[in-house]
Amino acid sequence: MTSPSTKVQLTEEKETLLATLYGRAIDSRAKNPILGDTTAADTVRRLDYDFTRMRLSPGDAAGVALRARQLDVWTARFLARHEEATVVHLGCGLDTRVQRLDPGPGVRWYDIDYPEVIALRRELYPERAGYTAIPSSVTDPAWTAQIPSDRPTMIVAEGLLMYLTEEDGTALLRRLMAHVPGGELAFDAFSRFAIRAQRLNRVVVKAGARLHWGTDPAGIARLSPQLEIVEHLSALEIPGIEKLPAAYRLAARASLKVPAVRDMARMYHCRF
Repeated sequence: MTSPSTKVQLTEEKETLLATLYGRAIDSRAKNPILGDTTAADTVRRLDYDFTRMRLSPGDAAGVALRARQLDVWTARFLARHEEATVVHLGCGLDTRVQRLDPGPGVRWYDIDYPEVIALRRELYPERAGYTAIPSSVTDPAWTAQIPSDRPTMIVAEGLLMYLTEEDGTALLRRLMAHVPGGELAFDAFSRFAIRAQRLNRVVVKAGARLHWGTDPAGIARLSPQLEIVEHLSALEIPGIEKLPAAYRLAARASLKVPAVRDMARMYHCRF
């Protein structure tokens, strides 16, 4: 197990996964948590990393928790309909989604991320039946062969696609959809305006990362003629947004009146 003195040395886009981990940890310590991911709080305590340098506010943490919970909801609904299924969690980072949802014995769950991230996961989290961690860049086509090709599949990506180029991101999603007989997609994506304004994204700037892919519902629909967008919503409209601190609720309501700001980050639930 990782001791509190273990240093975490991740750079660029890999380092940003620590911000979402910290956001979930802050939320878990709130009086009325949204996600209640106590494992995230425990993980933060066990890592030698100065999380305070990220300067995440309670409102930022609530936003992280809301997005994670929405993806959990869509994934849980899929698994409730498909007891024998596959989940492919792209760019899993240190997320504990498989622990939070605790899928049944008929589910095969695959977490994919860079080798150094998966190595850290293996130190932090115990093994579980039906679970496989794949150490690879998500854009490497080779790992796809490890995914079952004969089961309904849920593909989940949180805080990932905006770091890929449009070419790599579309190729990744198309490759997975072609590999399996059918299923669903759940992910968040940024708009082109959000990509242009990335210098205002504190977490991205501090990590020295760079965002690339900006899209919209029309762009997502063009991924495949077999793809249907079941639901999409602004990150400012996620159910539970009323749990944000008052100042953040007011800011969210004001932002919803400005289309470019409203659409900077959207959540997508698709069927294929």
